[in-house]
Amino acid sequence: MSDIILPPGVILPRPVQTMEKPDENASPEERGKQLPKPVGYKLLCIIPEAEETFEGSSIVKADVVRRNEEQGTTVLFVLDTGEEAYKDTTKFPNGPWCKKGDFILVRTYSGTRFKIYGKEFRLLNDYQVEAVVDDPRGITRAAA
Repeated sequence: MSDIILPPGVILPRPVQTMEKPDENASPEERGKQLPKPVGYKLLCIIPEAEETFEGSSIVKADVVRRNEEQGTTVLFVLDTGEEAYKDTTKFPNGPWCKKGDFILVRTYSGTRFKIYGKEFRLLNDYQVEAVVDDPRGITRAAA
């Protein structure tokens, strides 16, 4: 993951920060910590951690508030892409919409959601990306 540069103040969960290529000789417990490899036209994304305090204050958010913000986020971080992602030149005549290391905007709760040791990941179809953002800080889901 050393080729990924994050904006200042944006933090990925610790297991993702330190994760390197999967070790084929790893124990079952270690293998459980390794990320799946997306196949086909899928993108593997992770949810950036929610801020611990409310914007502009020192008031600490309750765990349930942070969890709801993370689950309902529209901002994801692209960790990897499947081998067929963005290869369809009919759908993507101008090339890929995003790449590994990008922050993207997607619809709330989109993709296949799963957790590895408490951190939520998502597998999305390549066409589900709605925008790429340089810096996700300050972007939140609009309330209904």
